[in-house]
Amino acid sequence: MLTLQSDSFQIPDEYDAIQNLYLERGWTDGLPITPPTPERVQSMLSYSSMPADQIICEIPPNWGSATVEKLAINAVMAGCLPEYFPIITAAFNAMSDPAFNLYAIQATTHPCAPLLIINGPIRERLGLNSHSGAYGPCWRANATIGRAVRLSLLNIGGATPGVGDMSTQGSPSKYSYCIAENEEQNPWNSLSLDRGYSPEQSTVTVIAAEPPHNINDHAGDSAEKILTIISGAIAVTGANNAYTGGETMLALGPEHALTISQDGFTKDDIAVWLRDNAMIPLQRYTKDTLIERFGEVPTSDIPMVRNVEDLTIIVVGGPGKHSSWLPTFGGTTHSITREIKTP
Repeated sequence: MLTLQSDSFQIPDEYDAIQNLYLERGWTDGLPITPPTPERVQSMLSYSSMPADQIICEIPPNWGSATVEKLAINAVMAGCLPEYFPIITAAFNAMSDPAFNLYAIQATTHPCAPLLIINGPIRERLGLNSHSGAYGPCWRANATIGRAVRLSLLNIGGATPGVGDMSTQGSPSKYSYCIAENEEQNPWNSLSLDRGYSPEQSTVTVIAAEPPHNINDHAGDSAEKILTIISGAIAVTGANNAYTGGETMLALGPEHALTISQDGFTKDDIAVWLRDNAMIPLQRYTKDTLIERFGEVPTSDIPMVRNVEDLTIIVVGGPGKHSSWLPTFGGTTHSITREIKTP
């Protein structure tokens, strides 16, 4: 017997029959799923102190009720271990904040997806990857937690491509998008400490980001040299933030972070430097685009970081002189952090 969204039904216990049924009914992301049997779902629910029928949030664009049980079903399908489940419920609690603007993120033609950033002791306890290849494959926790979020956005929220999710081209981050911050090699406070949490607390932050844009700088041996390359990489006309402003994220690799910090730069110093230097020359735009986006032709170059508080900085990755910039949906969304509470 299998269960989906509180309804139970029986089908033959055969791999092909199960996979084909879920594909035909649009209950999967196109990849094989773990059958959500009542026993597996109950095991997932054992890692929540909330009642199975408690509604965490309503997920747009269909405004389906994300009960604890429905999230558990999708977590089983994604291949999660039960101990991952508190991260998923905390992530949806964060996404329910009006400042995150989940409806727009789900339905837009833009290719953003909710990125989960995990901080605190739970990273090591669950084996989340914050080092080499953190955005990529091979870590069960990262891959399946991110996939559980996507399956819930699809199955509960109705974000089917071309129906509820109108992203023009989509992105690979719409399969799974979950990383942990490399706190051990972060020369500054972690993201969760910046947001008022203690070192003993574990948190999840959600941000509506594009896939990471790589920033390669092997020559920079000072903060300003590295930030010069970063400013050129992020000052582009095609990003939503170039028009609507709002929060973006700079994910520094540990080697870049160390060099910048050794020159005495704080995170605020980085944001100020990029606010003043990451400028998009007006000649990179067409006149029609400037009028359409700004209502008139501006008289000065366009800053990518309009305000210091618009730039969120984390440290992630392993050896190598690479960092990444994550543009977002723009000025109508903001990242949200929530504590991960384990039973």
